[in-house]
Amino acid sequence: MTTPDLFDAPPPGPDQARVAELHSLLHHHAHRYYVLDEPEIPDAEYDRLFRELQAIEAAHPELVTPDSPTQRVGGKPLAQFASVRHAVPMLSIRTETDTEASGAEAFDARVRRELDLGETEPAVEYVAELKFDGLAINLRYEQGVLVQAATRGDGEVGEDVTQNIRTIGQIPLRLPEGVPAVLEVRGEVYLRRDDFNALNERQREKGEKTFVNPRNAAAGAVRQLDPAIAAQRPLSFFTYGLGEVTPGAVQVASHFAWLQLLKSWGFPVCDHVVIARGAPDLIAFHRRMGELRDSLPYDIDGVVYKVNRLDLQQQLGFVTREPRWAVAHKYPAQEMLTTVQAIEIQVGRTGKLTPVAKLAPVFVGGVTVTNATLHNEDEARRKDVRIGDTVIVRRAGDVIPEVVAVLPEKRPPGAEMFTMPHTCPVCGSAAVREEGEADYRCTGGLFCSAQRKQAILHFAHRRAVEIEGLGDKLVDQLVDSGVVNTLPDLYRLGLTALASLERMADKSAQNIVEALEKSKQTTLPRFLFGLGIRHVGEATAKALARHFGKLDAIMDASEEQLLQVADVGPVVAQSIRTFFEQPHNREVVEQLRACGVTWEEGEPAPIEVQPLAGKTFVLTGTLPTLSRDQAKDMLEAAGAKVAGSVSKKTDYVVAGAEAGSKLEKAQALGVKVIDEAGLIRLVNPDAA
Repeated sequence: MTTPDLFDAPPPGPDQARVAELHSLLHHHAHRYYVLDEPEIPDAEYDRLFRELQAIEAAHPELVTPDSPTQRVGGKPLAQFASVRHAVPMLSIRTETDTEASGAEAFDARVRRELDLGETEPAVEYVAELKFDGLAINLRYEQGVLVQAATRGDGEVGEDVTQNIRTIGQIPLRLPEGVPAVLEVRGEVYLRRDDFNALNERQREKGEKTFVNPRNAAAGAVRQLDPAIAAQRPLSFFTYGLGEVTPGAVQVASHFAWLQLLKSWGFPVCDHVVIARGAPDLIAFHRRMGELRDSLPYDIDGVVYKVNRLDLQQQLGFVTREPRWAVAHKYPAQEMLTTVQAIEIQVGRTGKLTPVAKLAPVFVGGVTVTNATLHNEDEARRKDVRIGDTVIVRRAGDVIPEVVAVLPEKRPPGAEMFTMPHTCPVCGSAAVREEGEADYRCTGGLFCSAQRKQAILHFAHRRAVEIEGLGDKLVDQLVDSGVVNTLPDLYRLGLTALASLERMADKSAQNIVEALEKSKQTTLPRFLFGLGIRHVGEATAKALARHFGKLDAIMDASEEQLLQVADVGPVVAQSIRTFFEQPHNREVVEQLRACGVTWEEGEPAPIEVQPLAGKTFVLTGTLPTLSRDQAKDMLEAAGAKVAGSVSKKTDYVVAGAEAGSKLEKAQALGVKVIDEAGLIRLVNPDAA
């Protein structure tokens, strides 16, 4: 492989030919992976090259240089950070607190006034950038090698965090030939949202403290005294400016041109950097980025406008410690302080109990927030949220506001720890938390008004009892109008009640009545599945019906008896037992029977060895004669489990015409692929 032009190699010396090549290759591939997101080689190949370089350096320590890829993670923990005086002060940019369009208009008017431009003269050209919510860093390169990285500090003096900054894959350790002898690049270290969420998940798994927001996590990583620990946090970087540069080394006339030059040298520059002409373009950029803000993979708290031409920047100069040629235009804050006035329990459509903090109203992210989720008992306990606490509330776009941290120093005396109730606050049914689950759930699924709509829709599903035409909108109307409160009420509906609903024609009402009448004739597995018992899917419902034969036998079965069913484990058995122990659920079943819902029952099926017991299948593509449902029923009747995705645990993939990614994944994993004929042979081995 030829050495890429993008990076220079270390100076020659004994045994250095391979070291030079490995430096160039690893720098090149790191740039492709971290900056361009276009890797050319697999991770395993990169790791192989990296290990080879490590081995050579271990044998020849004199070949280890500051720009070696192995130095991204290394060095002993520091006792403290050394101070760094900035050659060019890292001044803060003035912030425009007016979050509306007038903020951009005021800045443009100020610039034009300072430049003495009349109304008829052309619009000023600006560069519009994002204002990242991270930590500002100054990177100093000498002769193309990263020699120092420092925080902003007070603008004059920062902290030397070079060892930690080396761990960031997006930051080049060595630059190509032709760069200035001294080059200071400034930018923002930040954490992507997905990396932040993964980091907090790892913290939770280890039982350690989670981070309030990506900025705090990034700042904590940069100021971590042990670089090995800093390396465990997946930091990212964007460049947006310069510090000291060797005078006359590069002839550049504008800020935008500098950014493009830095990008060509291997630095990551945000894609959302544009040239804007006059206030209208600035306003449009501010509005557009505000709309995109919540979909970006990283946090921003505003945008930045900079006069593009460097000669105009010099002419405008500075006022106190702020440049006249730049301004930050903020968005509404997404985190604010408020107090918890109460903690209430919200019951979701599926019976999940969620603790919700009732807050003193606070304006966050452009709206007034009065409620914030605490997720579940574990999260509420971990954050130790109590009534009266002062808390940090975060809201991003349409995401439900949440309490991210408590200020314990402001806690009122006597504030009690939160405890989850063991009964549903809506219907009074038992609330249970299954082993291994984070959430409590109401067990009164057929009775609880909070779960009413979900219970009806599930019961009417085509794979359950199947009531054709009974969809979301009609269920909303029936429940919201008070016409239907429980499942049996469906079978008491008449033409008059249905026709009185908004936008319900007589013919449509008649169709619903006929569909309800038709649904009364069902099967025991469909009825069981339609009841919505937690963990009881179609396959389990079929297994229960085969094993017991009659509904009453299932309703009265003990956990020990339920565990004798092939598809039932301890969690499922407990869930079934808990469901039928609730008097309301039994009452709903009896009322459905009284309304005429019926099915054939028989004697328990003799115990037999099913040919595909314990096997997992995945269906993909269109089969010649069998529909997807028919193939699924056939497999489940033979004891197999039918999954929706391919994994290493999949035994067979049944592929038909136009099979897509599932077939490709099966082939990649070495999972056996069969066609419809192969499926039939497996289900009926004696007929083969």
